[in-house]
Amino acid sequence: MRFELDNVAAPWLDSFDGVAPNLDYSENTISEAVLATAEKEREFPALTFMGKATSYTRLAVEIDNTARAFYAIGVRPGTRVLVCLPNVPQAVFCLYGLNRIGAIPTMVHPLSAVSELAFYMNEADCSIAVTLDQFYGKFLDVKKLRPIEKLIVCRVSDELPFPLSIGQKLMTERKFPKVQGENDILWKDFIAMGEKVSEGYVCKKDYRTEAVVLFSGGTTGTTKGIMLSDLNFNALAWQTANMAHEEVHQCKMLAAMPVFHGFGLGVCIHTVMFIGGTSILVPRFNVKSYAKLIRRTRPNFIAGVPTLFEAITRNRYLDGADLSCLRGVFSGGDSLTIELKKKFDKFLADHNATVRVREGYGTTECVTACCLTPYDKEKEGSIGIPFPDTYFKICKPGTCEELPYGEEGEICLTGPSMMIGYIGHEEENRQTLRTHDDGHVWLHTGDLGKMDDEGFVYFRQRIKRMIVTSGYNVYPSQLENIIEGHPAVQRSCVIGVPDSLKMQRVKAFIVLKDGYQPDDAMREELMAYCKKHIAKYALPSEIEFRESLPTTLVGKVAYTQLEKEEQNKK
Repeated sequence: MRFELDNVAAPWLDSFDGVAPNLDYSENTISEAVLATAEKEREFPALTFMGKATSYTRLAVEIDNTARAFYAIGVRPGTRVLVCLPNVPQAVFCLYGLNRIGAIPTMVHPLSAVSELAFYMNEADCSIAVTLDQFYGKFLDVKKLRPIEKLIVCRVSDELPFPLSIGQKLMTERKFPKVQGENDILWKDFIAMGEKVSEGYVCKKDYRTEAVVLFSGGTTGTTKGIMLSDLNFNALAWQTANMAHEEVHQCKMLAAMPVFHGFGLGVCIHTVMFIGGTSILVPRFNVKSYAKLIRRTRPNFIAGVPTLFEAITRNRYLDGADLSCLRGVFSGGDSLTIELKKKFDKFLADHNATVRVREGYGTTECVTACCLTPYDKEKEGSIGIPFPDTYFKICKPGTCEELPYGEEGEICLTGPSMMIGYIGHEEENRQTLRTHDDGHVWLHTGDLGKMDDEGFVYFRQRIKRMIVTSGYNVYPSQLENIIEGHPAVQRSCVIGVPDSLKMQRVKAFIVLKDGYQPDDAMREELMAYCKKHIAKYALPSEIEFRESLPTTLVGKVAYTQLEKEEQNKK
């Protein structure tokens, strides 16, 4: 299919330099697209995990086995299944296996707190979940909050090469709670259940309908499930492959970005599977092991958040490494500072790389990236130009009124990767997906920026409150709701404060109720409470007690004043 808007200005076209401005997009589902790739690539490795390679032939078999197993336990077209896994092969098998039967993988962070997991399952109406044995105990607690019809439990050892698999079983997996109960099924037993299914399980679905759910804060900072189609993912894959401006077929991508994140799932996994490359799965980021992987696997592409690149430059694990293998380095998930870009570009040059960091911009509402710095032209402070068939305009905030080049306003975009909408949030869908006078539906991102007369886009800040720490989105209002659930807390305010490694870290300002003392014991009690109810990546790194919090004229906490106070401390 084609996606062309003839009546929309596109001043960036002159900067494409060889990249076609309009592409032909697959009408397959994501699983059909990957299985078609598997027929061509056969024994070429689709995945590697801790040294073990999975060929495209085996990937196709595992996708089909997984599809039949889900069908055997009652999953049908349209069923949403919670997939709570890190970057392990089973996550990839679930993604495409569920899609093959017309079901919808709902990807969530495995480090989410128990209450968050229950929220995700309720929000997406999931009754079946897949997780890792490491998190099995957490799901036992989720069951106390809401029923889980079936819980499939994976083990890392099932996908490790010998003798790592033995070590994992003896040293790590034996420490986890034993999987028991007829509704809790180990992965191997789950796959065996599919052997009795031989036909009728493959669903021929419309490529424009819901295929994957990812969670994000949307444009208001409240977590919502985002419905994304097969077209959204396949379009992103083909756009990304073309924007790479390098040979991508049979490339190697170091997949450190997580599978529950649009960047990790859309670029590091699906784009690579779509074009016939190898995803090198990184289950947990550690700068030392990451550096070893780069040395050992010599990837062609790496993608990450600024925190990752900052961490690489802060250690000596890559001293003397030859990075001439790199064909592309992409940064997204948060703003890349001018200083960090210069530092990492120098790092690349000092290690024989011929490429520079290319900064991108995206939002989960269009899977992930939709704008990228061209390979041969960059402007300081710019996030680049739109992908093929993706159109940007800057509008006066709160309106559909387009602003002239150079004026700051809300970033709006449209294209084939634009979401279907949020699950169960019709009013926000109306506010976010708006039909403009040109007759096209535009996504209002909630981000402030501007565009110059050459079509280069400049991101300024988020209109709504949101903290980005190590590339993860953290929503202050949700954390405040949790903190204020503690019996000692009268009021709270959560802000992001600058951090040289994480870019931002979370800080909580707390006013206690009468009768409670703002001492170290109370601080430790509140931190323990937060650890129980808040995901690890979103935990406050600091708690500051206040007798009162600054407020606006209408009585709201003036969080911007607290942000200014922190900035003035520097």
